[in-house]
Amino acid sequence: MTEHTAVNSIRKIVIAGGGTSGWLAAAAIAKVLGKNLDITLIESPEIGRIGVGEATIPTLRVFHKLLGINDMELMANVQGTFKLGIEFSNWANKGDKYFHSFGLTGKECWACQFQHFWMAGKKYGINIPFGDYCPESKAARLEKCSGENDGVNYAYHFDANLYADYLKAFSVKLGVKQIEGFIERVNVSPENGYIDSLLLKDGQTIAGDLFLDCTGFKAMLIDGALNTPYVPYSHYLPCDSAIALQTENVHSPRPYTQSIAHDFGWQWRIPLQHRAGNGLVFSSRHVSDDEAINTLMSNLEGRPVTEPRVIKYKTGRRIKAWNKNCIAVGLASGFLEPLESTSIHLAMSTIYRLLRYFPQHEISMSNVDEFNRQSSEEMDRARNFVILHYHATQREDTEFWRYCKNMEIPEILARRIKLFKDTGTIMLEDKELFLNDSWVQVMMGQGIMPAAYHPVVDMMEEKELKGFLAFLRDDVHKKVAAMPSHQELINKYCKAMPV
Repeated sequence: MTEHTAVNSIRKIVIAGGGTSGWLAAAAIAKVLGKNLDITLIESPEIGRIGVGEATIPTLRVFHKLLGINDMELMANVQGTFKLGIEFSNWANKGDKYFHSFGLTGKECWACQFQHFWMAGKKYGINIPFGDYCPESKAARLEKCSGENDGVNYAYHFDANLYADYLKAFSVKLGVKQIEGFIERVNVSPENGYIDSLLLKDGQTIAGDLFLDCTGFKAMLIDGALNTPYVPYSHYLPCDSAIALQTENVHSPRPYTQSIAHDFGWQWRIPLQHRAGNGLVFSSRHVSDDEAINTLMSNLEGRPVTEPRVIKYKTGRRIKAWNKNCIAVGLASGFLEPLESTSIHLAMSTIYRLLRYFPQHEISMSNVDEFNRQSSEEMDRARNFVILHYHATQREDTEFWRYCKNMEIPEILARRIKLFKDTGTIMLEDKELFLNDSWVQVMMGQGIMPAAYHPVVDMMEEKELKGFLAFLRDDVHKKVAAMPSHQELINKYCKAMPV
């Protein structure tokens, strides 16, 4: 049986909560469908934004294109810097370092990916790092960078609060109504269990046809009103706490995020134009908040400009991101953790999906079911990539790392690791967020080295393979040599006003 809303048309959209996910949703819906909709966003000045999602992945640039946002203008407004990937330290073993870049490495053929050619080169004594065949990887390590016109695949580091403010101004220009107020109660229809309206502290009642829950971890609508169950990920992702603070810059901004593993979790460093974002993700079962704060404070590069804030979270996802006439976006729908900067991407992806499955006259369950199936799959796949970092470790020096190394992992992830170990091949499903090069860089970076490569590579004679690898390496070298430093690129294209 099809479940329908009581209304004949979906016209009034109410977004509960501002912040990045609320204003991303407002901007996209207003831009794509705004002419036919009445969009209201309720934001409470009393509730601070979490505002620590300051690193992104390149998919966000595609979203900005859809909205018609100019990249360089945006970056100047949000104190943005370029991000070419993530440097991981101490993850496989203490003292180890590897880089997960956003670029394409080498060149693949119809039968196999580039890592097979790279592995074959080893038998001829070619011991060049995998990353030297990728412009983004080599540029990042030399602290150089180049823009989109040069085909460089970059993401951003930015001030999350300034980003939300930028999207807010963008949305308001497109006709989104903003109401400042605190949501006191969610009114649910006794007939069908749909949300009718939101009652604000000042007595206003905001009625709507479709409600977006962007209230963060509080999940006031999807959980508070509709009691939508949560699927926990804590068995696989033991970290449940984060400390965030900001520091002065002591170094020109690096074009990458740093992820430094500690005895009970890991630390991030995110360079912006005017300051650095810092934090520590940890497992409260393995360390106290005070000890975690001390560890972070003793591993800072610059002077703190804010007090450390402890944020508690539960990794997992809603069993349904869309329930009745409510769609959870961002932290209300689920959370992995900051390790691969997936939070803003997953919020953006939910919004894309909503635009694709937007109801015309009424909410049909076939639409909702497909939306929920895709949301769950996407979240689980991104989760598996994050689990890989913890599980593929040689570290056994603390209880935390012993747990991660020995924990049971999802069967599909175990199969993928084994296939790579045995044959050097990464098998991907449709529409995965992290593609071949991401998996290869993390697996090899954490010590999973293949025992074999694809036999098609042996069709190349030694001289031919050596020439092929040398050509690719030289090509990367030339591209990177021509790039300006990261700081020069910022100064030229997107220098922010002093704050």
